[in-house]
This record gives sequence, C-alpha cells and structure tokens, in this order.
Amino acid sequence: MLKRFTKGMAIMAITAGALAHAGVTKADWGKTTDGTPVQIYTLTDGELTVKITTFGARVVSIMTPDRNGKPGDVVLGYDNVTQYEADKSTYFGSIVGRYGNRIAKGTFPLDGHTYTIPANDHGNALHGGPGGFSTKVWTGKEIPNGVEMTLISPDGDMGFPGTLTLHVKYTLAGKGLRIHYAATTTKPTVINVTNHTYFNLTGDGKSILGEEMMIPADRYTPTDAKLIPTGELAPVEGTPFDFRKPTAIGARIGADDPQLKIAGGYDHNWVLNTPTGMHVAAKSYDPISGRTLEVTTTEPGVQFYSGNFLDGTQHGKYGVTYQKNAGYCLETQHFPDSPNHPSFPSTELLPGHTMESETIFTFGVH
Repeated sequence: MLKRFTKGMAIMAITAGALAHAGVTKADWGKTTDGTPVQIYTLTDGELTVKITTFGARVVSIMTPDRNGKPGDVVLGYDNVTQYEADKSTYFGSIVGRYGNRIAKGTFPLDGHTYTIPANDHGNALHGGPGGFSTKVWTGKEIPNGVEMTLISPDGDMGFPGTLTLHVKYTLAGKGLRIHYAATTTKPTVINVTNHTYFNLTGDGKSILGEEMMIPADRYTPTDAKLIPTGELAPVEGTPFDFRKPTAIGARIGADDPQLKIAGGYDHNWVLNTPTGMHVAAKSYDPISGRTLEVTTTEPGVQFYSGNFLDGTQHGKYGVTYQKNAGYCLETQHFPDSPNHPSFPSTELLPGHTMESETIFTFGVH
C-alpha cells in the first residue's frame, strides 16, 4: 500500500538558487459577502506570472508566452472575488478539500465510527461538502519566491473528525508553479486535497478539444451513474481512456462509450503507472499557441476533467463566456471515495503524522 502519511516524509526539493529570481507582491482584493477582507498575491519569475487569492487559495491567472513570445492567460476564472463567491459549482482554481472529489452518499467508516458529510452532488459529497475549503478565506503569508496559504479546519467541520491544519505553498521556479501541501490533525481523519485549476493553453477561454493530452496510466477507475468509482481498476487498452500516447482531447470524447456518456465527457481518475516519488501525471500541448504543460506529482492518481459541466452561464475574465469544454482540470490526487474502498491507497491521516504532497505545473512551448 502506498505510504503517503509519514513523519518527515521527504519531498523532492527545489534549491534556493533555482528560485532566486521570483518576485512576490500583495494587494487587497475586496471582501466576501460577510465582510472578510481578501488579498491577492502576484508571483513573477521571468516569463511566468501567477496570481493567487486568499479566497479558496485559488489560482486566479497564469500568464505564460506562446511560441511567438506573446503572453496569455492559460487558466479560467473571474475578475473579482464576488464572482468567485457566487459560483457554487465550478471550483475555478481553488484548493478543494477536506476530501477532494467524491465520497459516496457522504458517509465513510473510520476508526470504529461512521462519519457523514453533507451531500452536495446527487446525494454524494463533492470536494468536501457545500462548505469545503474552496469557500474559505485562507491566511496568506509571503515566503521566498511565493506565498503560503494556511487554513485551520476545526473538528467536525463539514462532519470530518479532527482539527486539521493545512499549509499550501505556491512557489515559482523558472517556468514551473510548485504546489506543496502539508497537513496535521488532532484525531484520525481522511484527507485528499488538490488544486482545481482549469487550463486552456490557447489562452482564449474557448474549446480545448483540439489540445493534445498524454496520461501515463494503464488503468483508470470506472464509475457508476453518479460518478462514484465501482472499485475496479480497468485497463485503458482499446478504450477512449487510453492517453498513453498524445491524443487530441476531442478525438474520442463523443465515442459510444457508457463511461463517457455518464460524465458527458472525461471526468475520471487515472491510476498512474508510477505511484510513488515525483513522477509525470500528464502532458498537454496546444497546436494553436504551441504552449505545453507538464504535470508532475507525488500522488498516485490524476482526475482528468474536460469541463463537461460548463454551460455558458459562467462569465469569466476578459468578457469571455465559458461554454462546455472551455477548459480542463488535471487534479492530482488519491482516488475518489477511497475511504469506502479498502483496496485503494489509503487517505487516512493520524495524529502525530504529517500528510505531505507535491505537484508541479511546468509550462513551455513546442
């Protein structure tokens, strides 16, 4: 079984010298409806500029050049905190938790008890429930080359046991955005945190179906009609889920496949071939702009979501309305509904231990 939760777990380090040129600025960015002040941090390193807000610890924008050197914003999002707060469904750019992805019927057993999370997705709990981490104002602190976001989730928050203290560090290194997670708890609990940024490498907020995707995974986790894993680790061979070679996202998204019909496209967890250490989770390429994205992680899975539930009601940055398939997510993670599947890698966190995880999004051109 994957040993994710260990004291002093070693995560691949990026040297201080490699980070020496990143700049960080902070500004006020309005208030939530209850009057809580929100800040936004701007991280800059060479050609890469990233904005992070304390509301949901969200990635608001990522500016990176195309093959002609023209910078463009390659993530979906909004112009202000009011729009983010009003949107209850997309989770644009946020850190989701305490349990990212789905928990069947909002219930799970742990340490001799059964816990219940409020259902917010067809009878299931999605991304930590209706008051999950994406809805919170985090505490931001400037650190070398980036920002550290901290959230204390009290015992019983959304039904989860234990007071959880979570630190998420966003730092830049050249053309990479590094996200480092570290969490501790006062009681046995479960945790599966990830970043929910929607990418569009063309930078126009329109269709991503022409972008190419590669996911180094021989298996994925099929779901039932409510997108809950069945427990099977199914082979991708001979299916529209085989992205072991670069393939356009739209090439097979309309195939006559029951799994695609359930989700309206891709919204599944891929079981990465290399489950430990820092490894590649996905690579994508946009033929129009020439931009590339490589995702590396310490996590055993990645949820590839092709923006199937975007419906034109989201009026985003730069006056763009986001239609279906306007962006895609690559959510590095443990598997959905793991607390109800003992055969899946464990998401349990015990007092006295630290959960650590790391994901890096590296941008380039081809």
